[in-house]
Amino acid sequence: MKRLLSLPLLIALALPVLADADDHDRARSALERGQILPLTDILAIARDRVGDGRLIGVEFEYHEGLYIYELEMITPDGRMIELELDAATGAEIGAHPGRDD
Repeated sequence: MKRLLSLPLLIALALPVLADADDHDRARSALERGQILPLTDILAIARDRVGDGRLIGVEFEYHEGLYIYELEMITPDGRMIELELDAATGAEIGAHPGRDD
């Protein structure tokens, strides 16, 4: 059975994991300009791909003309995964085992 988390809970869980204040400010500005999806939408997309994994870190980057969310997650079976999503569309750019550092 799929569990649904409330929007306020998702926001509360997501905001503290942004890598730094600069990431947060850049993401907020891009969201206000309509250039990216809200982080809650990105998290829902990530959970559709990974399952009900636990989010442990988020980085927001601009690389080669794309805004990118890098999400570090622990899958339900305990594996670390880093998922890169296009912040504007939610399309998967890449996924690979997470770092151990």
